[in-house]
Amino acid sequence: MTTTIPNVKTMSRQWVLIDATDQILGRLASRIAMILRGKTKVTYTPFLDTGDFVVVINVEKIAVTGQKLAQKTYERYSGYPGGLRSRTLEQVLAVQPKRVLYEAVKGMMPDGPLGRRLLGKLK
Repeated sequence: MTTTIPNVKTMSRQWVLIDATDQILGRLASRIAMILRGKTKVTYTPFLDTGDFVVVINVEKIAVTGQKLAQKTYERYSGYPGGLRSRTLEQVLAVQPKRVLYEAVKGMMPDGPLGRRLLGKLK
């Protein structure tokens, strides 16, 4: 028996449209990560980009469970002393709702060049 490796150049990519209205953040992010990685296809290969493009609409209407709106924080650091900035999930959703979903999906992607290429297919 021989193992066949899919040819990424000739692989067909589809566009998947997802409506985020009233969907739970983590479950939606894991579903998107599976599609981006290509795990929903029979030609899945862990070290190749075999996934589809994903377009998400109505991200501002996403649902979260429990007390996450007040307790979950997003932090960024400028690299300077005293440069740590943190915002709650509620504040980030008010200003940049797509950033919340992007960060959730990014945490489910592999590190390195493959993960960055896969995240480029999330619109």
